[in-house]
Formats: sequence, structure tokens, C-alpha cells
Amino acid sequence: MSYVPLSWLDLSAAAVLIVINGGLSWALRLGLERSIALATLRMIVQLGAIGFVLKFVFEQTSPLLTAAMALVMVAVAGHEALARQETRIGGWAAYGIGTGTLFFVGLLATVYTMTVVIGPEPWYAPRYVLPILGMILGNTLTGVALVFNAVTQAARRDRAAIEARLALGATRFEATSGVVLHAVKTGLMPILNAMAASGIVTLPGMMTGQILAGIDPIEAAKYQIMIMFLISAATALGVMTAAVGGAWLITDARHRLRVAMLGAA
Repeated sequence: MSYVPLSWLDLSAAAVLIVINGGLSWALRLGLERSIALATLRMIVQLGAIGFVLKFVFEQTSPLLTAAMALVMVAVAGHEALARQETRIGGWAAYGIGTGTLFFVGLLATVYTMTVVIGPEPWYAPRYVLPILGMILGNTLTGVALVFNAVTQAARRDRAAIEARLALGATRFEATSGVVLHAVKTGLMPILNAMAASGIVTLPGMMTGQILAGIDPIEAAKYQIMIMFLISAATALGVMTAAVGGAWLITDARHRLRVAMLGAA
């Protein structure tokens, strides 16, 4: 089996569906035409550019170039994690916690996959490292963003209860334990839903791509199961780390609630 190549005409035919969405937005006066157009343009430019970049990186097989590409991906993922929040936790500390969490779980999961699970030669081959890291970061940043958003919302809602616990002698983490638990559950919801729906409701992207590329469906399913294990484990670790980091960020060393951190724009 072999994959069916796509021409520019094929891509144009697929783009017609986006144009229809924009037309419906205009007809219904939703005001989303500009957002749809900008998102579409950004997606085309980003994916087109990354295709050429990855082709160059894959040809070089350089560990330094692969590491540099990975660091750029982590830095952008950290920014996106904060940008997706309705109410941002103020200061650079939030970016540091989010980016540090993504770097930690991304590095851990990717290195484990390369050295223990797949074992390509060399283990740092960018053809394997960067796609797997991208899938891990994409799912983990969603969980981290949901966690930070849940921490700020829950802390503002339960401010009186948290401050009462602190006044009675509870530590910063004891007082915010309910906030952390709520944030973890919120952050894990997307990946749990994805795992439950895989294979019945949806065929995940990696498996679909491999099948379209001509890979045997059973082998594609095995790879997808592996990826789901990695993504779910990395997301869970990232969500828990971000929840504890968020609780640390909205309180201080003297076990007081930092109210100013809850409403920064």
C-alpha cells in the first residue's frame, strides 16, 4: 500500500469548507469571519513553514539542531498555555511554571519513549523525537491551561474559605487542597475523554495519518495505543505539577492568599 499524494487543487477543495464556515458566520451575523480567516491563514503559514523546517532538520540528524527545535516548541507551548486562560495568573512566574512543567514532562516522556519503547538509531533521531514531543506538548499544554484557569477561578470563588483555613493555621497547600483537586480533575478531563472515545467514536490523528499513508491498520493501532499511553501519562504528570505550582503561586511563604495574583490581565 502507498499513500495518495495531495495536489494544491486538492487542498483548495478542502479549503472550500472553511470558506463556507465564514459565509455562514457572515450570514448569521456572528462576527467570526475575521477570526476564521486569521486562524486559517496562521495555520497555513505555520504548517507550510514547519514542513520545510522539519525536512531540513530530518536531513541533518543533528542532536544540537534537534534540541534547539525542541526548546522552541516548549517555549511556544508555554506561551500558548497562558494565552488560553480566561483569567491569567499575573507575572512571569506563571510562564516559568507552565514552561518548566511542559519542559519536564516533555523531556521525560520523549526520552523514555526514544530509549525504552521505540529505540531508534540514533535515539535522538529528529524524525521520531520532534513529532512525539509535539503530540505530548500539544495535549499537556491544554491540561496545564485548564489547570491554571481552574486554580484562579476556584480560588476567587472560595477566597473566604481559603483565608479562613489559613487564619486557623492551615498551611498554604492544606488551605488550597480543594482548589488543587478541582484543578486536577478539570485538567485531566480532555485526555480521559479522548482515551474513552478512541477507537469507538474517533480514530485518533496519528492512527488516521498512518492508515492514509499506507501503514497496516493493526500496526497503526499499536502505535496509537503507545502514543495514548505516553500522552495520558505526561498530561497527568503535567496537570498535577501545574496544579501544585498554581497553588504555590497564589499564596506566599507566610501562608497568605495573594489576591493580586488572581485577577491579573
